[in-house]
Amino acid sequence: MNSLHVKTGDTAVVLSGKEKGKRGKVIKVMPKKGMVVLEGVNFVTRHQKPTRQGESGGITKKEGAIRACKIMKVCPKCDKPTRPAAKFLDDGSKVQVCKHCGETI
Repeated sequence: MNSLHVKTGDTAVVLSGKEKGKRGKVIKVMPKKGMVVLEGVNFVTRHQKPTRQGESGGITKKEGAIRACKIMKVCPKCDKPTRPAAKFLDDGSKVQVCKHCGETI
């Protein structure tokens, strides 16, 4: 899997699993693994040792990765989850288009 349907900065909604229905901004994309990290979704607990003297360790929570096939891009215009369609413009460039409202994403 080389490319994904979402990019860093896109808004996405989770389709299935324990986080179903939650929305978040894409923080990180890992195309070789087929995973993405969404802001505010899928928190995991980490037990962290202090790395420097004077720094405190402890239990921290951070966003974990989620499979890219379980999320869908949200159209910024109509605010609906959509599977983007590809459209070629007159100058030959390719853009993503929302299937609900027809606007360029």
